[in-house]
Amino acid sequence: MPQLDTQTSTPQATPDHRSVLTQRRDELFARVEPKGKRVYTALERAETFVDPGTFVPMTPLRKAGSTGGSGVVTGWGLTSGHPVVVISHDAAVGAGAIGAVFAEAVMRAQRLAIDKGYPIVYNNDSGGARIHDGIHALHGCGGIFALNVEASHKVPQISLILGPCAGAAAYSPALTDWTIMVKDQAQMFLTGPAIVKAATGEDASADDIGGSRLHTTVSGVAHLEVPSEDAALDAARTLLSFLPAHIGGAPKLVEPRPADAAAVERLPFVVPDKSSVVFDMNEVLDAVLDDGERLELMPNHAPSVLTTFGHLDGRPVAVVANQPQARGGILDAKASVKISRFVDFCSKFGLPILTFVDVPGFLPGTVEEGRGVITQGATMLRAYVEASSPVLTVVVRKAYGGAYIAMGARSLGADFTWAWSGSEIAVMGPGGAVALLHRRALKEAEDPAALRDELAAEYRENVARPYLAAEAGIVDDVILPEETRGRMVDALQMLAHESAG
Repeated sequence: MPQLDTQTSTPQATPDHRSVLTQRRDELFARVEPKGKRVYTALERAETFVDPGTFVPMTPLRKAGSTGGSGVVTGWGLTSGHPVVVISHDAAVGAGAIGAVFAEAVMRAQRLAIDKGYPIVYNNDSGGARIHDGIHALHGCGGIFALNVEASHKVPQISLILGPCAGAAAYSPALTDWTIMVKDQAQMFLTGPAIVKAATGEDASADDIGGSRLHTTVSGVAHLEVPSEDAALDAARTLLSFLPAHIGGAPKLVEPRPADAAAVERLPFVVPDKSSVVFDMNEVLDAVLDDGERLELMPNHAPSVLTTFGHLDGRPVAVVANQPQARGGILDAKASVKISRFVDFCSKFGLPILTFVDVPGFLPGTVEEGRGVITQGATMLRAYVEASSPVLTVVVRKAYGGAYIAMGARSLGADFTWAWSGSEIAVMGPGGAVALLHRRALKEAEDPAALRDELAAEYRENVARPYLAAEAGIVDDVILPEETRGRMVDALQMLAHESAG
């Protein structure tokens, strides 16, 4: 306590600690107007992401040098009342370069999230390792990567790319679960345009090398392209709303809602009888899932399959589905990786996996074989076999060959499987089967086309219809489209009760 002057009974002069603290905070937290297309500062990104007034910074006075802060804002807050750790690169301090102090701050936040079981959201905006820190910067980057990997076995990690993410800074997002990029603002690359030009002579822009279109459409490095920073923050919040806080955590149940009434009424007529006629699988999902928010990841990459989050009877679920509107719903190397990654993630966090099948097979040809479609297809098999969360599969129209197995078949461990009454399950489609089985008869026929159609219809009814599979116990039942939601709800209720017990 301050010493009193006995003559005046007033405190002696002491340093004004309040004003010193205020001055230091003002210096470090002074708003620097974001450059380029950026909207928010690092602190504003963190505060905007969480529920209003809940962000608590960690080590906010930490400095990497005589001026400026550490180059990163770290802390925790709440999203819809659930704890989350936020790590936000500060592009106003050395272009967000990762130095030793920066890395220490990030690793402390990662350690908190891992130990407490809180999701981590990374707001990435960094030019890479801080050159002035040399090996210490590289050592710090390695430490961040190591904790990315450790965290992947404990909690969800989401990376938002809100500016350049170059060099060493690009590896951390690639080690997290999901990456969201802002269109015309975000880039991810190991080497920038100048180095690429010097090394290869290629004249390419930052967007050409690592823009959001490239990574969400071609490479698959990122999983969602959004138009703005606010949209990126919204998407991350939505994604977290489907996930438990940590592996083994309680699911975030919501109030059950019936499926869209109009979609339910249309459902018996959505799928065309002819297997080559396209339709939108989302119309099936509209009639089965709760009428509420859904989030599709990787919509522009390998679009012949859908990977979507939604709710069924109030329970968060993961949906894998063929999309006949895109290349007939066929599987290829990229689609296989997309599905296996999604199934692995959802199984890890206990989300039931609902698989809707309308697949003609794997895409044949030298290009796909060169892309390793055998190995990538095998990753799908492994993902479904190793899935520890409930797996429910329904054959909507057709399921041929190895693709039938890969799409969550009973033989891979699906808990329940069904087939719609008009569906087909076979080693190959009727046309191909007839061409092989009746080659001589077709060659000698006066009207080969008519005979082929006749034999194909016979094969379809006698071999491919799902009743053979149901009689053999390979599918649990043959059902009508409008019965799908009820069967899945009943199955999940039973499996959830079994798990709780």
